[in-house]
Amino acid sequence: MTGKSKYYYELDRNSTSTTVNPKMKMSKEELGLEKKVHKTLTGGLYPVGARSMDVKSKDDRIPEYYKGKNGYEARKVCDNFDLTYHLATATTYILRAYHKHDTPVDCITKAIAHLQFELDKIKDEKANL
Repeated sequence: MTGKSKYYYELDRNSTSTTVNPKMKMSKEELGLEKKVHKTLTGGLYPVGARSMDVKSKDDRIPEYYKGKNGYEARKVCDNFDLTYHLATATTYILRAYHKHDTPVDCITKAIAHLQFELDKIKDEKANL
């Protein structure tokens, strides 16, 4: 005994129905299906099945110094990598360092501080184990 159903070897078992459900021929728009969205760890939204980097944002609240040459936003880069708060903040400071101020010193100093905060958090967690 192979463990197969008695209907397994009937070749025409599914071809007896000649009618097709009309909804199967309709597009997603015709069916009224809304796009599902995925919420990232930092609260960003992007369609399910798409990487957050593939979705172009038209959000006017995002300053230009947080956007790269191809329209990538610092926050979406951080979302894509699922960075923790301190790592994401340090990354955004680094990405904007040469774009926001005349000199990158302030942004790099802030990035170093957040990296130190992350190291302190890791050390505290390790000590509590």
